[in-house]
Amino acid sequence: MNKRITSLQNARIKRVVSLHKPGVRKKENLTVVEGYREIQMAVTGGHEIDSLFICPDIAGDETYPALDIHKKSFPVNEVNRSVYSKIAYRENFDGIIAIIAPSRRKLDDLKLGANPLMLMVESCEKPGNIGAMMRTADAAGVDAVIVCDPRTDIYNPNVIRASLGSVFTNTVVACKSEEALMWLKEKGIKIIVTALTASVPYPEPDYKVPVALAVGSEDKGISKIWTDNSDENIIIPMLGQVDSMNISVSAAIVLFEALRQRGFRKS
Repeated sequence: MNKRITSLQNARIKRVVSLHKPGVRKKENLTVVEGYREIQMAVTGGHEIDSLFICPDIAGDETYPALDIHKKSFPVNEVNRSVYSKIAYRENFDGIIAIIAPSRRKLDDLKLGANPLMLMVESCEKPGNIGAMMRTADAAGVDAVIVCDPRTDIYNPNVIRASLGSVFTNTVVACKSEEALMWLKEKGIKIIVTALTASVPYPEPDYKVPVALAVGSEDKGISKIWTDNSDENIIIPMLGQVDSMNISVSAAIVLFEALRQRGFRKS
């Protein structure tokens, strides 16, 4: 482990703080990951650790064996509590922070199973909703999550936190809606879109074939390019006074209907 860092003016600390800004994360292709579980998920998903920061005052004598930190080439920095508070998003959480270089996949990188189930997320803005959908996608065993026309960095620290790190273990691609639609049609994957104007209740379509479920943004729902190019538009019937549900809840309802029809088997 490198020598203890106690100064807020240390260059490595300033670098971590700079990564709190989306523009810097994008430019450097790095992100800040807090918590042992989330860091372990990143490593499990094949994403590289750039550097680690550990606060013994919070972490205690933890050795984090799954990270094998003493056999790796990345820097491991010991920091005091005040420095940790400067670089952390969550106060006193685990006492370990990693700078991760996330893998950025493209559509052509995807290797799908024989009967894929996919989640398409268009223009979602709230990190909490994206993170929740990543957890649902993980639970449903989807082949890939395609984030179309993203309005939030998919490796935003708040997405990582809300997803419990599953943003790293899911197969995730960010692209434009036009690219995604063209790719789906080339692959012969059925496109099912959630839309308030749809007339088909969500259990009616056949989800046993290769399917991509598309959900829209929190404020405007799915865009016309998706409803015009879908194979089926679906709606979740609601009996109350509000006319919509949280996007992550909607995605979960439909994905698990697909799993029910498939006998709760992966592709």
